[in-house]
Amino acid sequence: MITTDLTPGSPCWLDLGAPDVTTAASFYGAVLGWDYESMGGSEDFEGGMFKKDGKTVAGLGKLTEEGARSAWMIYFTVDDANATAQSVERAGGTVRVAPMDLEDWGRMAQLSDPLGGQFAVWQPGKNSGFELADETGSLSWTELYTSDAAAAKEFYGGIFGWQYSEMALPGGGGAYTLITPAGKPEDRMQGGLMELPAENLALANGKPYWHPVFNVDDCDAAVAKVTENGGSVQMGPEDAEGVGRLAVCLDPANADFVVLKPATPS
Repeated sequence: MITTDLTPGSPCWLDLGAPDVTTAASFYGAVLGWDYESMGGSEDFEGGMFKKDGKTVAGLGKLTEEGARSAWMIYFTVDDANATAQSVERAGGTVRVAPMDLEDWGRMAQLSDPLGGQFAVWQPGKNSGFELADETGSLSWTELYTSDAAAAKEFYGGIFGWQYSEMALPGGGGAYTLITPAGKPEDRMQGGLMELPAENLALANGKPYWHPVFNVDDCDAAVAKVTENGGSVQMGPEDAEGVGRLAVCLDPANADFVVLKPATPS
């Protein structure tokens, strides 16, 4: 499970770059019950925070990078953003945004793995990250689709020290790799990675990409809200044994995410 306890290598934040902040705020408010609090708009910045039950769950900002697709960016906790960025470069990855301080909140960097999968890291200052996780309307899992699972495991394991275990996919569909933070028990699994052919990674033009999974109380109701509010559904809703009922969705700007009604523990 994802927690807010700052374990190195675990997800601690996510934000969305959207071409239309107002539309995105309205969409996720309808689908996930989020409230949006603007941090003010200016010529250089437009964005704010999503909250659920008064607790911060994610960020939202205007997509400004030329040619970039709208997508969720997942941040992982690190003790030293500078050292992590150097490790990424040594391992064949890319530093897209060099480590920088965000006032006294913390220090961040945006990075890419060797195949182009984008992620970010956060070195906490006064702010540790999101205030709610693994509850309804918040992040409960992270997932990487990649064309080379072995390379991804080697890269991210070297950067974050992640522990891996394998789960067979139904119907002989290969293996799904489960991710646990370094030194933590398996009940702290936080995400997974799955190998797909490059042609199935069209959202990112064949490059790997991370996406978030959000807990919901009713998957089918959440999917109805997705389509009612200008989004679409790539897969589902369908039941996954031992996982729950889920659907892979796109928001109005084609940023991908998953909604999941977790299975009831037996």
